Amino acid sequence: MKVKIHTLFQYLLETTDAAPEAIVGFSLSGSPKLGDYLPDLDPDQSLDWNNRDFRGLPELRAHVLAQAGLTGTCALEDVLITAGAAEANYLAIMQLLQPGDEIIIETPGWPQAEVLAKAIGARIVKVTRREEERWRLPLDQLAEAVTDKTKMIFLTNPNNPTGDLLSADEVQELVRIADRVGAWLLVDEVYAGLEWDGPRAPAVAGLYQRGITTGSVSKALGLQGLRTGWLICPDPGLVMDAVILRENSSEIMNIMGEVIAEVALRPDRFGTAIKKARRDGAANLAKMDAWVSAQEGLSWVAPRAGLIGLGRLPEGIDSDAFARHLLAEPYRTFLLPGSAYGQPNHIRLGVGGGAGVNLMEGLNRLSQALKDWPG
Repeated sequence: MKVKIHTLFQYLLETTDAAPEAIVGFSLSGSPKLGDYLPDLDPDQSLDWNNRDFRGLPELRAHVLAQAGLTGTCALEDVLITAGAAEANYLAIMQLLQPGDEIIIETPGWPQAEVLAKAIGARIVKVTRREEERWRLPLDQLAEAVTDKTKMIFLTNPNNPTGDLLSADEVQELVRIADRVGAWLLVDEVYAGLEWDGPRAPAVAGLYQRGITTGSVSKALGLQGLRTGWLICPDPGLVMDAVILRENSSEIMNIMGEVIAEVALRPDRFGTAIKKARRDGAANLAKMDAWVSAQEGLSWVAPRAGLIGLGRLPEGIDSDAFARHLLAEPYRTFLLPGSAYGQPNHIRLGVGGGAGVNLMEGLNRLSQALKDWPG
């Protein structure tokens, strides 16, 4: 079946040339510049592929295991470097799901799995996170949803877009639920490392033979343009299936993405970068939380991890109409409507992007737009 466009991507396509003066809802840390990495790059670096391994540079894969806490638990052969976490998710879902299979997904959640599952012809079962429960994942409902037909459970941790965070005990319970029927458990960890309320949860690839952990350098490190991510899974068949599918799509990783990501994930450099991302993110979240509290009719559950959360609009305001209104004169401010996540009464609020997104000015304009809204 044909892959159809999702509401989130549709909105991004339609607003790409809007040239906003401020952004409220940026989802990744401030991005470094290429010059930050030039001293560590070899000018004689070949622009052919890495010529060493189809799974990606071995030293980069070793860094991936280290930052995920999987050194000594998973092997280098369990890691495949991909074009971001999106490609990692794509490779796993497209190789594992067949028409008629069941996949359990969360809502609100990252929409990629639903888009691909619909194209495959799989049956989609949704487990709902509720705002009145502070967006927590209802594990009891997830357990009830799992059947002998469940082929995969797809989740994000930290959750995208609410910022909820699963604990180690909850991840262990997820493993038990999946193992009961032999389902694959895929957890997208793109916001891992940016936990505000509790420690980073263990990666499922280290807990379960059918556990798949995906991630990237995009969010916490702000290196989205590298398009460098990973898939980790202890099942050699799944990893090889992913290699085979990638051979027939993107074929190999881009060498510059691999090389710069390897530099970025070196322990000393990674440690410094993640501390800065956490410091900047925590400071901006405190400002955002204070701002939300001061807005009449606007509320949110502050994210426990990551850089984004969902803000509930005052009663009667539709998120699509409001987002387009905010993007136009005189406000010229971009945010993503909650309809992108099936939440039409919400907007995505985020604190990433660094100084270039003019966050505080954007919040001032957003506040004025709320006051100016008819009724």
